Amino acid sequence: MKVTIHTSLMALAILLLPGVMRAQDVLIVVSRTSSISEISEAQLREIFTGTRSHFNNGTRAFPVLLKGGPVHEVFLRRHIGDTPDEYRVRWRRAVFTGQGSMPKEFASEAAMLDFIAATPGAIGYVSRIPDPDAIKIVIISGR
Repeated sequence: MKVTIHTSLMALAILLLPGVMRAQDVLIVVSRTSSISEISEAQLREIFTGTRSHFNNGTRAFPVLLKGGPVHEVFLRRHIGDTPDEYRVRWRRAVFTGQGSMPKEFASEAAMLDFIAATPGAIGYVSRIPDPDAIKIVIISGR
């Protein structure tokens, strides 16, 4: 009986795994009018850590963040390699030493998307795009 229950649980886990993985997808987005359509993983990390201030085409990059939550945590883990606390400490250090200012933060994906749609050079991340006419998904190369 234990083998059957264990086998059933394993089968259920295998079936649910792709859905869980999709639920944690994060989309990198810019304004629909942006000429940016692709960015390397390294460039994305550099922009969000403050070591790079421009895209490859010379456009000023304005990284924007969510204040917290699962999408924020997944973005930081996958693309920056930090926990939220590590990321906050990194930026506080940069601000304190005069090497940068903390990126703008938003309480919701909707507020972030509105800002990105209206701000040339803004780049952020979301779990989904409700209005694809205002926002463009950026392809990440070098994964």
